[in-house]
Amino acid sequence: MKAINIFTIAALSVMMLNACESDIQPEQKDWDGTTKQYASVDEKTSTTYYKPYAGFVGDPMPFFDPNTKTFKVLYLQEFRPNMAGTYHPFWGVKTTDVANYTSLGEVLSTGSRAEQDAALGTGCIVYNEQDKLYYIFYTANRDQPKAGEDGQVVMYATSPDFKTWTKNQLFRLRGVSYAYSSSDFRDPFVWKSEDDGLWHMVVSTKTGGKGNLAEFTSPDLQNWEHKGVFMSMMWDRFYECPDIFKMGDWWYLVYSEMHQAIRRVQYFKGHTIDELKACTAADAGIWPDNHEGFLDSRGFYAGKTASDGENRYIWGWCPTREGQDNTKTNPTGEPQWAGSLVAHRLIQHADGTLTLGEVAGIKNKYSNGKEVKLMAQSDEGVTAQNGTYTLDKNSHVLFNRLDYHNHISLTVTTQGASDKFGFSFVRGTDSEKYYTVVVNPESDTRRKINFEEEGSKGMGFIGAIDSYEFDTPADNTYNVDIYTDNSVLVMYINDVLAYTNRVYGIQHNCWSVNSYNGTVSLTTPQITTY
Repeated sequence: MKAINIFTIAALSVMMLNACESDIQPEQKDWDGTTKQYASVDEKTSTTYYKPYAGFVGDPMPFFDPNTKTFKVLYLQEFRPNMAGTYHPFWGVKTTDVANYTSLGEVLSTGSRAEQDAALGTGCIVYNEQDKLYYIFYTANRDQPKAGEDGQVVMYATSPDFKTWTKNQLFRLRGVSYAYSSSDFRDPFVWKSEDDGLWHMVVSTKTGGKGNLAEFTSPDLQNWEHKGVFMSMMWDRFYECPDIFKMGDWWYLVYSEMHQAIRRVQYFKGHTIDELKACTAADAGIWPDNHEGFLDSRGFYAGKTASDGENRYIWGWCPTREGQDNTKTNPTGEPQWAGSLVAHRLIQHADGTLTLGEVAGIKNKYSNGKEVKLMAQSDEGVTAQNGTYTLDKNSHVLFNRLDYHNHISLTVTTQGASDKFGFSFVRGTDSEKYYTVVVNPESDTRRKINFEEEGSKGMGFIGAIDSYEFDTPADNTYNVDIYTDNSVLVMYINDVLAYTNRVYGIQHNCWSVNSYNGTVSLTTPQITTY
């Protein structure tokens, strides 16, 4: 009888548990009807601003394959942590539209810890029509070099199909052979000159502590002759990841300035190669534009370009933030190394200056329309009429939650050069902290993007992630496009400004447009997703 009671009780317990479970429903979040801040996280991988499922993207090396008519972008695969002594093998992706990527996996492996190329560094890819081979020129880093050993040399590998690669173990281009540094001799870039029919290579290096780009030429990519210093680096600067190309009537050098106070992608220009070289001769500082050739913020680094003959694009990496803290921008040193692959289109203006603009493939990818709803607004200073919002000083409008991948398009018009406005993300009606991209007037004729942590507990201005200065538009009209892919944010204004940053928590949270000074108006924003 006792056993029967136990079984009966157990059976009743199971029945009651099943009944309770049938009544339990997972919590359904009211995304459309609420404005409280939500603790959101990134997806495991990103496909527009590409990040592999495991690890991160460092120093991209783009190449347009003339045989397959696709862009192939190799990069230094960053694992956290990396293998001791052997790290940064070349991984890769391919794309036809610079918006959707297919992984190529590991393309070029490191050597063993005892070999010269124990760790790989930045290089480039070319195709030689003469021998029908692809070439990867790369930096070979020795692990803990001893006296008399090279810390860095240039090596190469070849492939007939871009799949199977063979390293030339006999080839070493050594800096010490030409009175250059043995520890800084890296980032080779190779191109073929139409003027002399030769292959040219520049290598980032130093002579007596002074930065230089050393030049070499070759008829066959295998035998190289030293031609001296191609270009000196100004002051105490060091130009990483050099990229030289001709676009229209101009020659360009795109490079990444590694000085800790700068850490940005810049460029020089000249009508000829000699004019290009003269930009830095004797520390001349002949800048290509009125913002020292800066192309983006510190949220975009190691940028290098490739062209399909119609458009030229630039790929760089957007750094992650320590602890996924939006304020960890490291004003006194290097941002956290590696992150997501970001691409822009190069825009060449009539005077030869360059800016970066949106990629058509990315714009087309964000094709699903999303309703934009006004969720809240400041108590005073906001009026709405015929789809246009007018915001007076210290007012804002808050819009409904964003998705993982968003394209915000809107036009902002100010009444004067001193009017100040911005766009806030990770914002709710209960936010003690939220993050704002501020279009700040620097003078009567110049603007700059600042990044701020606003809210009752916000720190205010966040250093080291502001933009370069750009001209205030004569008509006070700002055509703004903002793309987000998980925590990567890219903003374009009027084809004169590109601004890249990482802002954690964008997805599933509301966003706002704010006026801080003067009066601004905005047309009803449009949002597309995918």
